[in-house]
Amino acid sequence: MPDGGKTGKQLFEQALSGTLRAIAEDKELSVTFSADASGLSEDGARLPHLAHKPSLKDIAEMRGLADSIALKARHHDADIFAKNCPSGPLSRQIFSHLEDVRYEAIGAKQMPGAAANLNALNEKRVIEQGLNRHDSDIPFEEMLAATVGQMVRQAVCGEKPSEKLGPIYDETAAKIEAKVAPLIAALTDTLTDQEKASDVIRNFINDLVGDGGENEDREDSPDDSDDAAGDETEESQDAEGDSGSDEEDGGEDDGMDDGTDGQADESEDGDLEVDNDDMSDTDPSMDGMVPRRPNFPDELMSKTSFYRAYTDSFDEVIRAEDLCDMEELDRLRKYLDQQMEHLSAAVSKLANRLQRRLMAQQRRKWNFDLEEGMLDGGRLARVVANPTNPLSYKQESDTKFRDTVVTLLIDNSGSMRGRPISIAAICADILARTLERCGVKVEILGFTTKAWKGGSSREKWINADRPVNPGRLNDIRHIIYKTADMPLRRARRNLGLMMREGLLKENIDGEALMWAHQRLLARSEDRRIMMVISDGAPVDDSTQSTNSSTYLEQHLRQVIHWIEARSPVELIAIGIGHDVTRYYDRAVTILDAEQLAGAMTDQLAELFEDTLPTPRGRK
Repeated sequence: MPDGGKTGKQLFEQALSGTLRAIAEDKELSVTFSADASGLSEDGARLPHLAHKPSLKDIAEMRGLADSIALKARHHDADIFAKNCPSGPLSRQIFSHLEDVRYEAIGAKQMPGAAANLNALNEKRVIEQGLNRHDSDIPFEEMLAATVGQMVRQAVCGEKPSEKLGPIYDETAAKIEAKVAPLIAALTDTLTDQEKASDVIRNFINDLVGDGGENEDREDSPDDSDDAAGDETEESQDAEGDSGSDEEDGGEDDGMDDGTDGQADESEDGDLEVDNDDMSDTDPSMDGMVPRRPNFPDELMSKTSFYRAYTDSFDEVIRAEDLCDMEELDRLRKYLDQQMEHLSAAVSKLANRLQRRLMAQQRRKWNFDLEEGMLDGGRLARVVANPTNPLSYKQESDTKFRDTVVTLLIDNSGSMRGRPISIAAICADILARTLERCGVKVEILGFTTKAWKGGSSREKWINADRPVNPGRLNDIRHIIYKTADMPLRRARRNLGLMMREGLLKENIDGEALMWAHQRLLARSEDRRIMMVISDGAPVDDSTQSTNSSTYLEQHLRQVIHWIEARSPVELIAIGIGHDVTRYYDRAVTILDAEQLAGAMTDQLAELFEDTLPTPRGRK
């Protein structure tokens, strides 16, 4: 092995670290390789691990990422960026894209090798941003920001347009070409001066979206408090959204009186169900794919009558493979496998332990000394020694191990970004494989929203003159990664979708539980288990700014209480970094995402024990 026993991968990472420091002109810059999100922070530069058997494309993309981080460390001033960055979400996205182009263009002009590496990285970005697609569910704002960045990059860096750019990019670029041309000319002359470049970019944004982006979404806000909510960025939502709401423990109304179970009548305002008459001809194979609320009994309907959705016409339940093309799914799955390289051994040990416990319960046993059955050869010696002894028979019997289905419901909110969502996907993969070996069917689901800050639902509400207390005011997106009847080998690539940039947005947990619960009730298995993996309370900025601050949390509590008290579904939850034991009777909270694998296996193993612990009651 070369260089004192170091592997080729270690030598590559060592060389890459040295090159990064050299370009950044900072010999003391810390460079680490981990499964966390890549980038530059106060602690230093962070890069992903290289694949076990990397291709030339993987190596080029890694070099491009390292060069980009190094150029940012050398030519980007965070204070200048913060001072000049506009507050509106769309404006901030455009400003951030163009600042990336600025410092990368400096390196591309000075170093041809860096230009080639950055070009390889950009090819990857084209796919991540959805610019290669013929049609896209990406919000127009995100598509606009990515298109502006791509147009300016081609002109300023001298790059040829990527062959992967699709019609979506061409259509968007044609609409803004006239406004982008002056920006290119002005930015080319100010590349090395971040302050002047920031002024140029702000003037462009002002011309494109108006008012420098400062008030681009304030017209959507009915009052000052909504203005403040409208000015929050995606970054602040990721960092603070779940944590902030998780601290609010007020407004809980768990007093749910017993009532008569039965089919719910259609409520006057459509609080928890919609008219499904038009779905009577739906293909049975599409069961669960139509976005609709479950038919919960009257008891739950009466207790959650305060909760409603302003509109559900923009909601969707979608298969993972329908959210992006196969090429991107394969790339995302490959990235997830890289993360699994350092965790799969530990998780596999836990999964094997779970499998042994499950298989032990499935082992069959023999009943001896019976008067009929199979002749027991082990007791024939007694008959030989004393022919007056009767023959002994035995019969085989199965230990009761009920037909079981498990649903893994994974929070796909923005605050799960990075290591938590990677480990959640890895654990779902390995546990599904383990349970499948034991004959237990597994369904893997995810929940998020289609947009930040309300999407089409909010637009409809604004156009209707903002009626007060509109209820849930965002477009929910429920994702099916794997159905219970689908073998894992066919669904493995789907789990990579959780790694997709831009997928993770906001979380409305109550309706997600109802949806997953409805799917479980439709199953024929004797035993149905739902495991929820989340990192905090429900958070949706648009809903919470137009209703009470505990609107979503109160609904979640009441849905959980009904499922735990009245439903045949067994509900357990795992909270990552936030206390979910105050919501769920059977729950565990872990402080580090790396503890997730152990928590999942322990909780499932406990459920499959012959004697289940009695859930603690609410106080």
